[in-house]
Amino acid sequence: MLKTLAKSIREYKTASILSPLFVTIEVILECLMPFVIAELVGVIEHSGSMEEAEAMATVWKYAGILVGIAVASLVAGTLAGVFCAKASTGFAKNLRKDLYYHIQEFSFENIDKFSTPSLVTRMTTDVTNVQMAYMMIVRLAIRAPLMVIFSFIMAFVMGGDLAWIFIAVVPVVAAALFAIMYKVMPTFRRLFHKYDDMNESVQENVSGIRVVKAYVREEYEKDKFGKTSTALMKDFTKAERLLAWNDPIMQFAFYGVLSSVLFVGSYLIMKGGDTGGYDVTSVSQLIVYGMQILSSVMMFSMVFAMIAMSMESARRIVEVLNEKSSLHDPENPIFEVKDGSIDFDHVNFKYSPTAEKFVLNDIDLHIKSGETIGIIGGTGSSKTSLVNLLSRLYDVTEGSVEVGGVDVREYDLTALRNQVAVVLQKNVLFSGTIKENLRWGNPDATDEELVEACKLAQADEFVRAFPKGYDTYIEQGGTNVSGGQKQRLCIARALLKKPKILVLDDSTSAVDTHTDALIRKAFRDYIPTTTKIIIAQRISSVEDADRIIVMDGGKINGIGTHEELVKTNAIYAEVYHSQTKGAASDEK
Repeated sequence: MLKTLAKSIREYKTASILSPLFVTIEVILECLMPFVIAELVGVIEHSGSMEEAEAMATVWKYAGILVGIAVASLVAGTLAGVFCAKASTGFAKNLRKDLYYHIQEFSFENIDKFSTPSLVTRMTTDVTNVQMAYMMIVRLAIRAPLMVIFSFIMAFVMGGDLAWIFIAVVPVVAAALFAIMYKVMPTFRRLFHKYDDMNESVQENVSGIRVVKAYVREEYEKDKFGKTSTALMKDFTKAERLLAWNDPIMQFAFYGVLSSVLFVGSYLIMKGGDTGGYDVTSVSQLIVYGMQILSSVMMFSMVFAMIAMSMESARRIVEVLNEKSSLHDPENPIFEVKDGSIDFDHVNFKYSPTAEKFVLNDIDLHIKSGETIGIIGGTGSSKTSLVNLLSRLYDVTEGSVEVGGVDVREYDLTALRNQVAVVLQKNVLFSGTIKENLRWGNPDATDEELVEACKLAQADEFVRAFPKGYDTYIEQGGTNVSGGQKQRLCIARALLKKPKILVLDDSTSAVDTHTDALIRKAFRDYIPTTTKIIIAQRISSVEDADRIIVMDGGKINGIGTHEELVKTNAIYAEVYHSQTKGAASDEK
């Protein structure tokens, strides 16, 4: 896990090294100050046997040394803080970037494994937790042990064997910290899963706010969010209650050791003589070093608590970073798609290797380049699953899919997907102008090409009706345009790719039949060499196709023209007659 996370440090390695270096200098200087003060006190104690000028010169000498140490310590501490901030924020930036870039490489199979709210939590809350832990590790987790080591050395120099009292507390504190961590880690694991649940609740509510209000379900949504939030609070309270033991344990150890040193030191001072030469100065300096030791142990306990919380966050981040995409470019990929011909050669497909049933069964289908193919079938008949294999969003389980006479697994993924444009029923528009959204299809498209594509998609008229035309700003998710307008803009965006194959996955469901007919006519007249696959629920959307495929239960139930299927295919005939009767009833 640490090895995976360390890869994101990259250009911030120097800052990550310099910060502990300056922390080390700061600690050494801080440990020297009590020693210098003790020397100064010694000079003052024996000043009676010195001349006044000599005594004052010595005092000024030590005062200068103290000021120099203080200034140097201040500079070292400041530089340590600056480099620590740069290292931790830079590490977090790289970590978010690595996560985001890695997710972009996921196949649909990988994306299905992680929920969207979970990925959002990992890129925000989890990365922030790891950033805080890294900041503490680079500075405080280095400072605390060094301070303990150097302070103990100086305490041993100043106080002799009495300094061993401070070491006696370390096993007690370590045992307490590990006990707390052992108890708190499972709670944090549950905690972050509940973060995911809460983010999912928020995302669903915000994205579906119109439906919530239409069905007057605000109170239900509030109650659902309240339950999730309360469950999160309970787990957080439990975790914090366990971590709260950290402070009283540290305080107990702190004052227990100080009391022991004061008691033993006072006894030795009063006894004098054969007790090793302990005096008030040596014991007082021993106490100063002891406070530094115990303060550092308390500091380390805070770092420990932060690391305990961030461990689960780190595990969740690494889980995403270690996820390997199930789709890869071949060793010697093909970059050119010759034409829009399609061949399904006895294809069987299931979404998971562990699934018991195939989603597609023995699909044997051959489509010529430039053909218009309609696909009809009930909900769950695997129409979308069939076309998802064309752009290699998933790989077939058995058999093969060929585009342009080449197995799709032999193509460069980018080259293949640039030639297989898919327009979904619920396609997404992104925040930005209409021009910016359209240029997702072709970043280099001219304004004239944008207009031409919109005319083919029957979008030009309503776009020009906006006050700012093609510079109209689209809100996130396209909330300020209608469903039909959104679909037509998405069709125009796909056309700008100038693909060899165009797939419309029920993507004219929100437009009227007249506009639907105009879109299909534009396709016939202006892109005759492009293979067009139209998935639809309305017979009118596919009846003029060269061939129509009827899907049922993941199998091809029938193939033919509209006239042929009306006569020979029971499923198609039933849908056709039910829609015809419905249309006739509407006219009456």
